[in-house]
Amino acid sequence: MQHRHDIDPPLVAVKDAVERALAEDLLPLGDLTASLVDPSVNASVRLVAREEGVVAGRLCAIETFFQIDASVKMNWHVHDGSAVAKDTVIAHIEGPLRSILTAERTALNFYGHLSGVATKTARIVSLVAAVNPNTRVIDTRKTIPGLRSLQKAAVRAGGGYNHRGNLSEAVLVKDNHLGGISIHEAIARGKTRWPGRMVEVECDTISQAREAASGGATVIMLDNMTPTEAKAAVEAVKEISTEVLIEVSGGINETTAPLYALAGVDLLSVGALTHSVSVLDVGLDLA
Repeated sequence: MQHRHDIDPPLVAVKDAVERALAEDLLPLGDLTASLVDPSVNASVRLVAREEGVVAGRLCAIETFFQIDASVKMNWHVHDGSAVAKDTVIAHIEGPLRSILTAERTALNFYGHLSGVATKTARIVSLVAAVNPNTRVIDTRKTIPGLRSLQKAAVRAGGGYNHRGNLSEAVLVKDNHLGGISIHEAIARGKTRWPGRMVEVECDTISQAREAASGGATVIMLDNMTPTEAKAAVEAVKEISTEVLIEVSGGINETTAPLYALAGVDLLSVGALTHSVSVLDVGLDLA
């Protein structure tokens, strides 16, 4: 799992995502409406939060304006991971009005969505920390295709942590894998083939959790258990190993997250951080 000290996504991912988004918006003829504005007209606009939240996506906004017009200047007052109140001025943007208008929607789409991810993450992290500061909130691979690294950076901006980024980073044995291999055999093969990698096993029952713990799993994922069941599973696993990390997954939300944290789990994986977020309302206003 990746720590949150580095909250910016890889630049190559930002450039690629912005390039694809602008192509989607501008091909084949460009911005017909902005072309009506005289290219000599300059403007100053403000990026403003229209509701409170936690912001993310600064690099995507910067890259969007840069790819449209490198002469556009942005002065940022708020950085990713910062909490903002309604009406906070996040940045001032100056340059040709035509260029600003063309970049506006793409930049806001990235910034609003990623700030929504950060805001939801921060909300759940706060609720969990209030009852168990040792439980970490992590994301999943339930991300928008092509935007995973951006969304995972937004999770870090919100105070969360990242689970594996893709299938090549770690071994995660799920229920469908167990249709062709036993828990003990899967753990042994994973450790032999990829020493040093995380070997995690998804468990539907306490019996499976015990088996995974005795087999030497790095992480045990308790899938779709109630908080009461999770607490019993934690106690059963810790009798076998105090080294293994225990994760809970399955429809976790703001109401249930603190209950699972109280059950003593180490990790809460929340797919809703990335697949079910509301956009944070941000806009561009003429200064």
